[in-house]
Amino acid sequence: MRITLLALCSLLLACGGEPVKLAEQAEKLAIEAPKSAGARRFVVDSSSGVLGFDMDAPIEKIRGRVPASALTGEIFVDTADLGKTTGLVHVDLRELELFQRKADAEGQPFGEETKNETQNQHAREWLEIGPDAPADALARNAVIEFSLRELGDLSATSLDKLTGAERKVRFTATGEFLLHQRKASKSVKLEATFAYEGDQPSSVHVKSLEPLEVGLDEYDVHPREAFGKLAAKTLQALSPKVAKAAAVHLDFTAKLAPDARPSMASAAAAAAPAVAGQPPSGTPYQAPAADPTPATTAARGKAD
Repeated sequence: MRITLLALCSLLLACGGEPVKLAEQAEKLAIEAPKSAGARRFVVDSSSGVLGFDMDAPIEKIRGRVPASALTGEIFVDTADLGKTTGLVHVDLRELELFQRKADAEGQPFGEETKNETQNQHAREWLEIGPDAPADALARNAVIEFSLRELGDLSATSLDKLTGAERKVRFTATGEFLLHQRKASKSVKLEATFAYEGDQPSSVHVKSLEPLEVGLDEYDVHPREAFGKLAAKTLQALSPKVAKAAAVHLDFTAKLAPDARPSMASAAAAAAPAVAGQPPSGTPYQAPAADPTPATTAARGKAD
């Protein structure tokens, strides 16, 4: 046993790193019910959002994106107390696209950005969302979610104390980030700009101020030859071409829902005392499940 441990340590040192702790296994996330009776519900607009990521390695830069239609979710906001905000953003990866810029050698200029179909196929294999993935596994692996648990470092704690048709707030959002059926607590700096009509909010535009760093090892995203089959080359071996982390950025608008007033049942339940035979206040709110049917129009290229 001691020899085995020593050999493992030597291997890790040779690879230039320490073992990465895998994120906790999970199939989906949940958000808490609104934390106050005054919470208003904003629904993510699936016609204009952007979720993308950048992976910069010494000789290759990779940019990924999903279409606006891949983003859904909702946010519960108490305009008088922004610290009580909760929410969940859901992303479907089945129409993920990757683009690359390559250099001949480290330190050399990068060429024009192109879409490499083989690289896109490999990305699906790494994430286990390729055409050979079983339908149930594909539906689970294609999900990215961020469940907002708390806001910190708020530039303003109440929208009601601000004025104007646009009211901007910066903060650090902390919550669970789900990828490849694993979740871990993450924090990201965001900016929210609320649009007002008179004294009532109508929408909120949220964007990243800094990217969220997501390690591939942590979420068990590794080179794979096929579903469930690891490739011979590891992330370490591919490091000159493939970064070990993705810098994720988000930009979306959420619009005030028609049922957004405090009369909303879930908001009332959060503020009311527990009633016999009913779930107690604070029972996690379950976001709608992803459509398990694979998108028939998803791009799944297969050339180099």
